[in-house]
Amino acid sequence: MAESPLTIWAVSDGRAGIEAQAVGLAQAVARRRPAQVEVKTVRWKGRWGRLPWRLIPLSALAPASAIAPPWPDVWIAAGRATLPLSTRVRRWSQGRTFVVQVQHPRTSLSHYDLVVPPRHDGLTGPNVFPITGAPQRLTAERLAQDLARFADRIRPLPAPRVAVLIGGKSKAHDLSPARAAAMGAEIAQAVSRAHGSVLVTFSRRTPQPARRALTEALGALPGWIWDETGENPYFAFLAAADVILVTEDSTNLATEAAFTGKPVQLLSMDGRSKKLAAFHADLAERGALRSFRGRLETWAYPPLDETGLAAEELLRRLDGRRT
Repeated sequence: MAESPLTIWAVSDGRAGIEAQAVGLAQAVARRRPAQVEVKTVRWKGRWGRLPWRLIPLSALAPASAIAPPWPDVWIAAGRATLPLSTRVRRWSQGRTFVVQVQHPRTSLSHYDLVVPPRHDGLTGPNVFPITGAPQRLTAERLAQDLARFADRIRPLPAPRVAVLIGGKSKAHDLSPARAAAMGAEIAQAVSRAHGSVLVTFSRRTPQPARRALTEALGALPGWIWDETGENPYFAFLAAADVILVTEDSTNLATEAAFTGKPVQLLSMDGRSKKLAAFHADLAERGALRSFRGRLETWAYPPLDETGLAAEELLRRLDGRRT
């Protein structure tokens, strides 16, 4: 008889960048093994979620989170909000659930069957599988499908088409109006010199003054600056790009850009992060990333599919535990 499909929960607090990591890994597993993926969003009542995770009582879990038995075959979680649950689900399931935590959990590794942190965190252990960057949702098929959906808008744009992926404020970085204006001027000059076009998308974290400054600087170029109306063309931008420019604040953006095999150039921001600098050095060593210094560059490298490697490792360990 055929084996029943795996049940996989992808668990996060629902923030786009965090959820994408859990969902991306879950979907990569499902592409390799029959599986049913269910996305779970953890919500804590009132202000409980702002406390250190060890102080959050399970009674504070909002019913809408729908974290209850029957427990899945595989639990894939990302983010601090999931830790009060991830550290207990193996016990709740009497050891049946294979527990995976994406990112560095900052707690004992004994709670997990597998931890998938970014390599730049430096975490090691017998149940640790570090990857370059973070798990992501992209596939070659998804890129092609999204490009086809937006082809009428993108195809007429002159090459080189330059995807510009703008992040924003974080603990380590910011994007001031002055830096945004300077960044926009540098990009505009480089694209104009190449007689190309731009495909620009902003993050929810992009400050409005920076967004306005970049829109003003790049608005006269051929291209598309997505204003968040209508369907999101982000994946189509990646698929159509000849060169991808990405701000230095986001692991997800750079990881997804490197999956395409396109040249990825890093845009500097206000602030600095040692960990992100290590991540960028890792991407550069893999041949995917160079700094943007006022001109567009082209080169080739093997596309990075670290999510696929993590999915294969997960299944290898899951199968090993079952034998």
